[in-house]
Amino acid sequence: MSDTKYLRRDVVSGAGLAIAASALVGFVPKAARAAQGNMDAALRQLQNALDSLHQATPNKGGHKERAAQLVEQAMAEVQAGIDYAAQHGGG
Repeated sequence: MSDTKYLRRDVVSGAGLAIAASALVGFVPKAARAAQGNMDAALRQLQNALDSLHQATPNKGGHKERAAQLVEQAMAEVQAGIDYAAQHGGG
């Protein structure tokens, strides 16, 4: 075969693969495709805050402990939001 025939065959094969891949993407649930980058980042930052609170000295009049509780509550809410989006196709 000539180089032109090989090139044409490769282009047609590549186009076929692209069409097949895009069709498969339609079958993947939206929740599986939707990244939760900002929510995941929020969880990491909250975990870092919680770690810092746990390392802080305890002489804060109970405010450190209360702050840790609130951070844990915030982490639970962020995770609930991620779970909700996963179940309802949110992104």
